[in-house]
Amino acid sequence: MSAMRETGMVPVFYHADLEIAKKVLKACYDGGVRAFEFTNRGDFAQEVFGELVKYANKELPGMILGIGSVVDPGTAAMYLQLGANFVVGPLFNPEVAPICNRRLVPYCPGCGSVSEVGKAQELGCDICKVFPGDVLGPKFVKGLRAPMPWSNIMVTGGVKPEKENLKGWFDAGVTCVGMGSNLFPKEMIAAGDWAGITALCKSALEIIKEVRN
Repeated sequence: MSAMRETGMVPVFYHADLEIAKKVLKACYDGGVRAFEFTNRGDFAQEVFGELVKYANKELPGMILGIGSVVDPGTAAMYLQLGANFVVGPLFNPEVAPICNRRLVPYCPGCGSVSEVGKAQELGCDICKVFPGDVLGPKFVKGLRAPMPWSNIMVTGGVKPEKENLKGWFDAGVTCVGMGSNLFPKEMIAAGDWAGITALCKSALEIIKEVRN
């Protein structure tokens, strides 16, 4: 959670090819990223994730790996065994919270209403994910934090590595942003332009630092 707060950004990525996933993880690390969400979106995603954790532990000191797209407690438990340091969901499943709490691992559920955020906080979720961000918008975050200023919000969906977009979210009061496809253009992945991804990460983190100040 400290890494999420300090950097302000969590890249969100999935690829079935372990070697490509490693290259992307390293590119993000070189760009200053210290919290990375790999998503549970394809067959054998758990095998790729398990190897990624081993790689990060050995080669990328300080890189924290979490798992995303988790919708049920069984999946959460499996990824905790594989070394997930945080668990993210597109939805809020109250049954996932105790699984994570037992291991003192943050659960960041996807919430689309003030009531969902409130219930998630009641069950020990310190950072709640507002999703889909492009539908709910910065006004939702600002409105939520007015009566609940203690809320730590991560927004995912519609976040772009651009100043106007990031300023809108941080001005609204988010703790951090999750960024997926806009940080990993398909053409860059296909071309193996890892330096380009590093540059995008570096630029996004610099913008976040600027708009926070």
